[in-house]
Amino acid sequence: MPGPSSCGAAPATPSAPAPDVPPVTPPPAQGSVEARFLASAHRLAPAVRGVAVVVISVFGLLGVPDEAVPMGFAVFGLVLAGAAVDCCAGFTGRGAALSPVLAVLRVVAVCAVQEWTGGPANLWALNVLTTTAITLQWEWSPAVTVPVTAGLLAVELAAAGTEVTGTLVPRLLFECLLARLGFVLLRQSGRRVDELRERRSALALAEAVSLARHRKEREYLALLHDTAASTFLLVTVQGTDMDPEQVAEYARRDLAVLTGTAGGATDQDSPVDLTASLRTVVGAGGRLSVDVHADEVPLVPASVALAFVRAVREALVNVERHAGVGTATLSVRGEGDRVVVVVADSGVGFQPEQVARSRRGIRGSVVERMAAVGGGATVTSRPGAGTGVRMVWPGE
Repeated sequence: MPGPSSCGAAPATPSAPAPDVPPVTPPPAQGSVEARFLASAHRLAPAVRGVAVVVISVFGLLGVPDEAVPMGFAVFGLVLAGAAVDCCAGFTGRGAALSPVLAVLRVVAVCAVQEWTGGPANLWALNVLTTTAITLQWEWSPAVTVPVTAGLLAVELAAAGTEVTGTLVPRLLFECLLARLGFVLLRQSGRRVDELRERRSALALAEAVSLARHRKEREYLALLHDTAASTFLLVTVQGTDMDPEQVAEYARRDLAVLTGTAGGATDQDSPVDLTASLRTVVGAGGRLSVDVHADEVPLVPASVALAFVRAVREALVNVERHAGVGTATLSVRGEGDRVVVVVADSGVGFQPEQVARSRRGIRGSVVERMAAVGGGATVTSRPGAGTGVRMVWPGE
């Protein structure tokens, strides 16, 4: 009978482990320090090479024997043409692919004619070779520069002979390694700066979000105090002495504020008429009679007007519930470049410095609310002399 392996099913073989793939370094983000450094290196390296090779060739041409002057000028013409392409590639970006080709051709040409233009291993050929090899390190990766530099070194050794190997090879290797190391260190420094900037931006964003959340929580606490908490406290203290209809009126007003039907924050911080907004608050008031004195004041941002409206509403509610009087005065005026709003009454008054820190009251619903929009608020009162709440924007 056929064996198990003849049934058509091949025996299972363990799969070979996946080869290790080297991580690919993502390109730097546009506008980052690393990206700007790379752009500067690619822009300046060709121009520096072109200018340096021209200067080296000028001095090299001075040492050419008389009988080789035409050949020297021919090579110098190639150098000038390559330098023009280098500068054009560096400053305009045009001819970027032609620049390294001409750089290699210049080295080959200078090395090939050195036997007639100054003898084997003359400084013209050596300096053009090293300058080209160094600047290529700032333009291309080692996958390109290593074989290109090795090829140029082979051309120079073939033209000058092996007697220069002991000095040329270590010099060229050291200079190329130094150029590559400097390039890598500067690129890593730019990447590190980008990382620090990103971290700082993330921390700033987290701080801004936390601050906004804290302000929103404070606003919620202030609204809660302005509405339900104050009504519950009032009912608890006065108990059965309160008029049920008055309690119901307070409850309806609290519900309107908490559900947003009485007005809330606006996303559009457009300028609004503060006096008209405050008159709306007075018109929607309860049994308290408010005497309004308003001068002409400039328009204020909607967020500032909202803070004034809520702070004035809380001040008037305090007068109605705690001052023991049925009238109050609301003053709206300008003092220089400031808007000043004052709520005053001639009620029983109190001593502000004796109010416990645990009681938010005027502190949370008026003072902190005005401070949140860049304004300020102060409370002046004493027993038997009434209370005054002064709110200003911008803050003093």
